[in-house]
Parts: sequence; C-alpha cells; structure tokens
Amino acid sequence: MEDESRPNGLVVRTTGSWYNVLTDGGDTFACRLRGNFRIRGSKQTNPIAVGDRVEFQLLEDGTGMITEIADRRNCIIRRSTKLSKQTHVIAANIDLLCIVATLGFPRTSTGFIDRLLATAEAYHIPAAIIFNKCDLYGAESGERRTENGGCDTPRPSATPLREGMADAVGEQEMEDELWQIHNEIKAIYEGAGYPVYEVSALTGMGIDRIKQLIAGKVCLFSGHSGVGKSALLNAIDPSLHLKVGEISDWSLKGKHTTTFAEIFQIQLSETENKDQNSKFKIQNSYLIDTPGIKEFGMVDLGSAELSHFFPEMRKVLHDCHFANCTHRHEPGCAVKAAVEAGEISAERYHNYLNILDSIESDAPIRR
Repeated sequence: MEDESRPNGLVVRTTGSWYNVLTDGGDTFACRLRGNFRIRGSKQTNPIAVGDRVEFQLLEDGTGMITEIADRRNCIIRRSTKLSKQTHVIAANIDLLCIVATLGFPRTSTGFIDRLLATAEAYHIPAAIIFNKCDLYGAESGERRTENGGCDTPRPSATPLREGMADAVGEQEMEDELWQIHNEIKAIYEGAGYPVYEVSALTGMGIDRIKQLIAGKVCLFSGHSGVGKSALLNAIDPSLHLKVGEISDWSLKGKHTTTFAEIFQIQLSETENKDQNSKFKIQNSYLIDTPGIKEFGMVDLGSAELSHFFPEMRKVLHDCHFANCTHRHEPGCAVKAAVEAGEISAERYHNYLNILDSIESDAPIRR
C-alpha cells in the first residue's frame, strides 16, 4: 500500500528555493528540497528543474519536503551567464523543444538558434523553430511574394514598424528585407532537417499548426526575451492568461515578464484518422514557459563530438579523410566540401566553427 505521506508528482514551477509539485491526483504542493540533496561541489545552480519527477514528504504545515528525485530522461542545460563555471538546467524530461525566434524586434541570431539545436541533439530532444511576429512582414504559411514586392495571396495588414525607421528606409522596403531574410533562414533550417513554423501570436496566424505540433507532448518554449513566448502560449490556450509586457512604441520589443520557469497543462484535440470518419481524441499537453534567455552557453559537449550534433554534417562525417577531423583546415574534409558545394549552409558551418572555438578555449558565450 502506498505511503500517503510520501506522494510523488511533477515539478511544475520553480521559484528559487521553492518548488510547486503537481501530483497525479491533481493536487499541488509547495515543496522545499532536503538539504543533503545539495551536493557539495555540484556545478548546477538548480538541483531541481521543471519537468522533474520527485517524491516528497508532507509536513504538518501542509508543505512538502522533497526526498527523492527521479532520473531524468533528458534535459536542456546551459552555462550560467553570471557564473561561467556553473550550469543551469532549464527544464527536464522534454518531448519537444520549440525555439521561438523573431527576425526583428528583437532579432534572434542563427548562432543562438544553433547552440540550442546542438544541445537538443546532444540530449536526443526533437526540436522545431517557430518564427513569431510574422505579421510584421506577411510571412504567412504558403504565401510567396512576387517580383515586384507584392504578395501572391492576401495577408493581414502589417503591424506598424518602428517610428522613424519607415521614414528612413520605407515600410515596404523593411517588410521586403525581413521577408527575404525569413526565406533564407527558413531554407537553412529546413535544409538541415528541422521543421519551421510561421506564426503571429497577435493575429492568430499559424496557431492551429502549432496546436497539432504539440498535442500530447511536453514542450519547452525557449528564446530571447521579447520574442513573445508567453503571448504565443496565450494564443494556444487563451485560458492561461499569462502576463505579457507591453510593447515599446520605439523598439517594438515585447517586455517579457516571465520570471520563473513553469509548466502549464492544457488539453488539445488530435485527429486519430484522416478519412471522413475521423475521430478526435483529447490529449494532455504540457507547455513549459521560461524566462527569456539573453545568451546560451553550451556545456558538457566536447569539440570532437560537436559536428555529430549538426544533422547535415553527421550525414557526411564518415567521408572525411581523418577520423578526428575538426572540419577546419584538414585535407579531404567532406564537411568543407559539402559547404563549398552548397549542400551544407555556410551560415551553419560558420556557427559551428564559433561554437567549436568557444568549447576549445572555454571562452565566454558569444551570441
């Protein structure tokens, strides 16, 4: 018979020294971690992360003391930005990493995206890239611009661009530039084998596709502050009512107000069959909202294995002349040959070299 004084559950919120644990029965308890779990010499700033399964002991005041932490299936971990020798676990036991990115207001660099993707590959976590704020330049799924800068299909009116920028460059020119960059980056990541989604939390564009993507999964939404992670989760399930900062009139950057990682359980319907007799089943989905990440420093990855975490490089590694090829300067390098042939993105290869340099030199993080 189960000891009711030692229930177990899922860590759904972390606030420093306190952890909210959701039991299978639907009850939530505020818990602390027993002191001897804080292992001396550990490099992790947080011994417990959202997504962990734990066992705890109920105390007389109604709170809990965590006594056991289950082994993790996987996790997303990064170097702490303030303490370069320490690491921080963003979330554990993840089915899908959703990288939320924007091409402007703020701009998400491909270097940041590639660091997240390589970490996901290292821990065998599938990943998808979600470009939010696509209403800024009409990048609706299936839509293509014509040579004269118009659209082949109607689209929602673009959100007004930064005041003053439209006067200097022209709103249409700025939209066209963002559209071109969008298509180039989309081609890079689809060519590498990653699904790319185009959405607008503001207009609702593409949200149905995201619902299909995340149904029945534990999904971590991660990205820079201001890319609209909380707004996107609100668009997926309006009942969440997550707090989102106001948009700056000058910068059009969202003032992301998420301060702690938290898991939200929602119910989504999924089609069981594609024929006319399709039935919809309701599946529980778990969405993890996290504070915005300014920089993402990789940890626990060796220079010799880094190329294995770039899927397009992994396909040709066996053709390199040297087994320990770093893909920098060695003769007979299949990766460099694929880059020169346009089969591997030069942008991704450049980011690989930057990450390789930072691993070998243990240098500070570069975005």
